[in-house]
Amino acid sequence: MRTINREKILKALGHVVVLKGGHSTEREISLLSGGAVYDGLIRLGVNASAIDVNDHIIDELRAARPDFVFNMLHGAGGEDGVIQGLLEIMRLPYSGSGVLASALAMDKVKSKLLWQQLGLKTADFVILQAANDWQAVIERLGNAVVKPVNGGSSIGIAIVADAAELKVAFENANADGSAVIAEHYIAGNEFSVPVLQDELLPIIELRTKRKFFDYEAKYVVTDNEYICPAELSDAKQKELLALVSAAYASLDCKGLARVDVMQDGNGEFYLLELNTIPGMTNHSFVPMAALSIGIDFDELLLRILNAELNIS
Repeated sequence: MRTINREKILKALGHVVVLKGGHSTEREISLLSGGAVYDGLIRLGVNASAIDVNDHIIDELRAARPDFVFNMLHGAGGEDGVIQGLLEIMRLPYSGSGVLASALAMDKVKSKLLWQQLGLKTADFVILQAANDWQAVIERLGNAVVKPVNGGSSIGIAIVADAAELKVAFENANADGSAVIAEHYIAGNEFSVPVLQDELLPIIELRTKRKFFDYEAKYVVTDNEYICPAELSDAKQKELLALVSAAYASLDCKGLARVDVMQDGNGEFYLLELNTIPGMTNHSFVPMAALSIGIDFDELLLRILNAELNIS
């Protein structure tokens, strides 16, 4: 990756406010990510503070008077364009993608439809509703992955093999009124690729003994395997990175993001989703990928800020 000027970055920063917490189902992960970012900024000597986002966020931001906002809100309200719109109105520069890119990436239906139109491979899917013919969905998709349209951290996801399981999985995922999709289950290798502006970090291959890489696998169990850089041929690595770059560009993303991809038994890659505010916990893939090329957490923060502030 390109070299950066630490002193120049730190001099340009001013007061940085880290947003964390919020009201989404991913609140606990956001608190961990935001806490890790805040601690790292303090270690770097940055004038930083943190806000656990609540209904008084406008007043708290006005009182804090930040020069830059480091957004670590995962899920609804923080990753879907809502907080980005507020920060735009308040004329506060912030990390990550803008309003439209955030909203598109958070909505799996919208992002998948866009990717399909552009010829970027993603699994076939069906939008689920209570009136669906469950057997017809299974006949179309085969084994299916049921997931909330606007969810993250693998919350509310289930793999189903028949119509009865599909109906139950839909009802569970839809319990809070969330929109739900079922997509064709791709049995194969899973990869995650961090992107920072025009640079790609090493590919991570994810291996778990669980049925799939669910919430427990991500944040609880300790026997997962992470191969970084992934064991792919040069040709397959080039193919995967091209797909990731195209997915990032298609949504007009900015700053840090992470793209998750499946590879089927024939070696074909399929886009799963794009995360515009990837986790920054001690279990998270972005710091892991950076560390594999000698970039520790604090330098990673500097590189994120360098990209956001466009410091040359």
